Amino acid sequence: MRIAVPNKGSLSEPAVEMLRESGYRVRRDSKELIVADADNDVEFFYLRPRDVALYVGKGQVDAGITGRDLLLDSGSAATEVMGLGFGGSTFRFAGRPGEASSAADLDGRRVATSYAGLVRDHLAAKGVTADVVRLDGAVETAITLGVADAIADVVETGTTLRQQGLEVFGEPILRSEAVLIRRADASEGGIDVLHRRLTGVVTAREYVLLDYDCPAELVEQAVQLTPGLESPTVSTLHDERWCAVRSMVPRGRTNRIMDELYDLGARAILVTEITACRL
Repeated sequence: MRIAVPNKGSLSEPAVEMLRESGYRVRRDSKELIVADADNDVEFFYLRPRDVALYVGKGQVDAGITGRDLLLDSGSAATEVMGLGFGGSTFRFAGRPGEASSAADLDGRRVATSYAGLVRDHLAAKGVTADVVRLDGAVETAITLGVADAIADVVETGTTLRQQGLEVFGEPILRSEAVLIRRADASEGGIDVLHRRLTGVVTAREYVLLDYDCPAELVEQAVQLTPGLESPTVSTLHDERWCAVRSMVPRGRTNRIMDELYDLGARAILVTEITACRL
């Protein structure tokens, strides 16, 4: 199976690390463009981020990792399989204060962006006809330079926009992140394995394993706090007045759950990192 990976940019290193955690052989040098992983019967091709979706859609490679924004902007026939939990961004319209409040106000006006395909499709879906001007970068200055009446770009803190005297308006165009994509006729077996492995890494990053001892009469209350994915494991200890409980809990709520368990009466509360899993 052939898999395309971004060769540079903000998605590259996180994608490589996720594949490494999934058990694949990845490049050790940024100059490597092709890496063969014989053990997993996979070849990795390191391509320009904007080209990944195009190669997948045309069938030159079976799957790839790219941004949802790049996939939609490309017009590729590739389809999204899953979000990967990194590379998040939000696309918004922006303009001079008071000149527009929604996408409808852009009808007949000029919009500058680095994602022309994405923006055209978004405006068309809303019945808005605008002149979309494609720029390769620094779209924040397009209004000042008279190239456009509004822009569409990634917005994080909004600091850069404010420096140009601009403000966001309307609903977000898109909330993007890194995604796994595939071509329509790719081998199900290879894609399924890749999908399961990446899902295991995403889950391992979102959860930890929690072990604790709990008085037997309080187990039902305790497992309400730690329900796990299907159900927690509960074992009777040598002292039958106590039980050992094991459950996966969301990483972001770990300390709060530990506090609640302790207040309930649980003791020996331990947290273990999950490096990989299959659900």
